[in-house]
Amino acid sequence: MPNLENLKKQAKLMLRWHRERHYPVAEQIRAHLPRFLNMPDAEILAADFKLSDAQEIVARQQGFDSWRALKAGLSTTARKLKSPPSKATIVGAEPQLLVTDIERSCKFFGEKLGFSLVFSYGKPPYYAQVGRDAVRLNLRFVERHLIESTVREQEELLSVSITVASADEIKLLFLEFQSAGVAFHQTLKKQPWGAKSFMVKDPDGNLLLFAGPAN
Repeated sequence: MPNLENLKKQAKLMLRWHRERHYPVAEQIRAHLPRFLNMPDAEILAADFKLSDAQEIVARQQGFDSWRALKAGLSTTARKLKSPPSKATIVGAEPQLLVTDIERSCKFFGEKLGFSLVFSYGKPPYYAQVGRDAVRLNLRFVERHLIESTVREQEELLSVSITVASADEIKLLFLEFQSAGVAFHQTLKKQPWGAKSFMVKDPDGNLLLFAGPAN
């Protein structure tokens, strides 16, 4: 939305250019004010030209018929923008992984998966967050695993699903992890539902799915 103060400055600058006989402004005046339509540049710059004229030009450049209409339009738009939303927008999610060693998990996500430590609480740490690009994963310390590892693997109980935007990127990510020596629970493959994915198992057995389009 245009800022009214900036538009006022534009009008004052246009008025100054006219007073200083700045020829490029003559074309703007001729294009937006009918009484100057057939006048050459020199006559336009010599003619009477007021701040109200400059404001009218700025208003028409913004799609309004007059300066008054512009101010009214900006005021209405501002009120609409300030009105409360009718529906809440969810902007993100942060899955929580249960781990038995925060420091070990942070090292795994950093060295193997290219994540960075966002924060860590406690000495020794009991809670931490790692992030990569728009993804944030929260790591919560527990003394023992709450799900039997064989059940988790047999049922492929995912702890988190992470998505990339394209087929090229999912392949690139797989090769990156492969070069880092990541042990895969499932290597990259095309799924029947039209995606390519692979699975990584963290030191606590949490299964992390990485997926992207097949084509």
